[in-house]
Amino acid sequence: MNNVKDDRYYVNKILTDISFLIEHTKTITKQQLTEDEVLQDCVMFRLVQIAENASRLTQEFKIRHKNIDWQAINGLRNRIVHDYGKVDLGIIYDTVKDDLPTLKAILSE
Repeated sequence: MNNVKDDRYYVNKILTDISFLIEHTKTITKQQLTEDEVLQDCVMFRLVQIAENASRLTQEFKIRHKNIDWQAINGLRNRIVHDYGKVDLGIIYDTVKDDLPTLKAILSE
């Protein structure tokens, strides 16, 4: 079994978290997200995991995929981790509904 943690490994982890979020949020509304603290925690935990794994990708990979806003991914992570009580849930919702499917499509290539 190959235990090498290379770009493919981290991309697969990111794709797993993205797929989880897309699957489990496909029917939720913005209002449901704002009213459900457990759902918020789950979504934000997965977003942090995506960013943590993205931070482990090589610089070469990021340069080859400069159409991905790596800085925004890290910035969202920092906002969630350091300003947890002040996170704009509208941005979180839009990220899950709009940005993650696009990121999944790019990384799945």
